[in-house]
Amino acid sequence: MRDRFLVTTDWLEQNLERPDLRVLDCTVFLQPREEGGFTIESGRGHWEQGHIPGSAFADLPGELSDTSQWLRFMMPPAEQFAEAMSGYGVGDGTEVVLYDAAMSMWAARIWWMLRAFGFDNARVLDGGWKKWKAEGRPVSTEPPSYPRGNFVAKPRPELIASKDHVLQAIEDGHTCIVNALAEDQHSGQTNAYGRPGHIPGSVNVPAMRILDPETNEYLPLEELRKKFEGVGAANAGRVITYCGGGIAASSDAFVLTMLGHDRVAVYDASLSEWAADESLPMEV
Repeated sequence: MRDRFLVTTDWLEQNLERPDLRVLDCTVFLQPREEGGFTIESGRGHWEQGHIPGSAFADLPGELSDTSQWLRFMMPPAEQFAEAMSGYGVGDGTEVVLYDAAMSMWAARIWWMLRAFGFDNARVLDGGWKKWKAEGRPVSTEPPSYPRGNFVAKPRPELIASKDHVLQAIEDGHTCIVNALAEDQHSGQTNAYGRPGHIPGSVNVPAMRILDPETNEYLPLEELRKKFEGVGAANAGRVITYCGGGIAASSDAFVLTMLGHDRVAVYDASLSEWAADESLPMEV
């Protein structure tokens, strides 16, 4: 099961020359601000300084987000996503490997977006850039040479949740709502999104706790299963994951899918929308 969702650094190095392989660096950096919230820094400069050979840079804050909205990282229109992916060389007959220089949550976000637009032949590099570099594997500054792809979007709207879906989930008793933010943010001890706390009734599986802190790899499947079983998510009829802006939530959703849960959605706007709307309930 794990091999369907993750590739190892060994596998990737051995397969870099495959003509059907597309490797995408999904890195974004978040810089905390003193007044709260975060400043977004594109990972393009980091990619230009050195990346996995052949990899292209996937511009999540720009080309892969709906920049017409005030909320960050919102799912773009299907046509926009298809155009960007085609430009990265992605389409029918290609296999995609995604990585980033953080906790793989940016890679998981683009994995989730690909899935939400009907593309299933994508995997995440286990350990990401951190593990690749630590192992002394090859690094390049050359641009990619992928031919243009023909990405055809086939949207799966059930994989993306809105605030109305979340409100319904609070009431229905069959949906487990999972917060992927850190424990102190879930409890309300710290506040980065306008109002402290969490969506009422939601449980907490921090995205930072599903990785090995030394290797940056996802934990073994049984450990991951225990984490989600412990909060009632693994066997819930449906799960909605959220965080601050749908990124860490995508990592939790990625793991739940890897564990075999087939009814998971990501609340795209997450607390960036929810906490800003005084009419919506918060809990500490």
